[in-house]
Amino acid sequence: MDLRASDEDPYQSGSENENETPAEKRLRLAQMYLEGVKTSLAAGEYDAAEIDKELISARLKQDVLEHSGKIHLFVADSQYDFEILPISLRTRGHRFTVTTAVASEDGKFLYTAGKEGSIIKWDLHTGKKLFTTYKKRSVKGKQKVDPDGHTDEIWTLALSSDGKYLASGGKDRVIGVWDVENTDGISWVKGFTGHRDSISCLAFRKSSQQLFSGSYDRTVKLFDLSVMGYVETLFGHQDFVMSIDSLRGETAVTCGGRDRTVRYWKIVDETQLVFRGGGLSKLRDLLEGGAFEGMDDESEKPREKEQKTYVEGSMEVVCMIDETTFLSGGDSGSISLWSMQKKKPIYVQALAHGLHETMSEERGTITSPRWITAIGSLRYSDLFASGSWDGQIKLWKLDQKLKSFSLVGCVNAPGVINSIQLLSVPKGITYSWGETKKGSVLLVAGVGQEARMGRWIVIKGSGSFNGSLSFIFLPRT
Repeated sequence: MDLRASDEDPYQSGSENENETPAEKRLRLAQMYLEGVKTSLAAGEYDAAEIDKELISARLKQDVLEHSGKIHLFVADSQYDFEILPISLRTRGHRFTVTTAVASEDGKFLYTAGKEGSIIKWDLHTGKKLFTTYKKRSVKGKQKVDPDGHTDEIWTLALSSDGKYLASGGKDRVIGVWDVENTDGISWVKGFTGHRDSISCLAFRKSSQQLFSGSYDRTVKLFDLSVMGYVETLFGHQDFVMSIDSLRGETAVTCGGRDRTVRYWKIVDETQLVFRGGGLSKLRDLLEGGAFEGMDDESEKPREKEQKTYVEGSMEVVCMIDETTFLSGGDSGSISLWSMQKKKPIYVQALAHGLHETMSEERGTITSPRWITAIGSLRYSDLFASGSWDGQIKLWKLDQKLKSFSLVGCVNAPGVINSIQLLSVPKGITYSWGETKKGSVLLVAGVGQEARMGRWIVIKGSGSFNGSLSFIFLPRT
């Protein structure tokens, strides 16, 4: 039976369900579910034996959880053994660094973008290239004609949940909208030119065609692709908007580079919550309920530091776990776990990808943290992954109380990890390059020899390449 949300969106503002109580909402969802069961039985899709096998109460609980916006899939420990090397697919096709890679939620297609300005559509079943869009030549002068494509580097891609639209953005300041429903090709639909600087990040609201964009012009914009129109602009960041993410609710989370803030945007209320990262002053830490650095809250005796930490100068990436919990990573090499309920991180993992050593004639060996270049989560679950340029993608699990997280596995990924995506492999999807089972997880990473928005890091040799990596993690048998 199809348990996807109905056309009526419980998060949509102004709906008839706006004032209903939690009890009324549970009753409404139960009635929707039972009507679906009756329809399926009438159509002959299920027999009595199958209905008896799957308890209705358990399926109803799962349906309610999917619409609750809370984390409910605790799978990292119980279902997967990350010590077993996963099956992998490597794609090559870009001349320069791959800046991003996204797979469709139905697990059929993969889209990659590169600094040479091209987008490639791949068949995930076979790993073969299906279609390529190339960079267009910009036309200057009085009779300027907008090209039906990008004219410079592409830094970011986002794919709508229904797999209909692909959005792209980069140095040419244009947000490109592509129709990708065609099995083989990609066709240009429209270009939005509202931003005044490079487009650094894009994200679709889950189960809708609302698109969020972040830019070097320090603004966040919202577009509605169902009518191909601009909606509004969100102001607040004091530096480049580096990363953006959104789930089912009418909210978004962004991080602002060197303003060292993560902002949680409530679109309907037209408000934002500001979470400040970076190093804290002793006075501010004390006022926010913490202790002086190096002192214990109770005994006020100096405590030994477990490991050396670095001041965070820039917040680079952000990722939502559920509607109220999210992660951030920055140039200090730390991964921080945040909740809407607290202004300070709940937990911080320092030096998540270790230290990078460089040689200096004057100072000898200089060590600095490898900053977090990409982070991605399996939506509404306790599993997420992070990347840098240490040759590994690391997999982490959250504890059940959402108070901390720990490392559960690593996979080899030479080069700079510029994007990470985790999704569940839909039932019935198979790949010629690897086995899949019910409950398999697909990890897709965009990999390059440089960082996606600059040349601060250049990794050559050691197996680094410009392309994408896809891994399948099989559940325990």
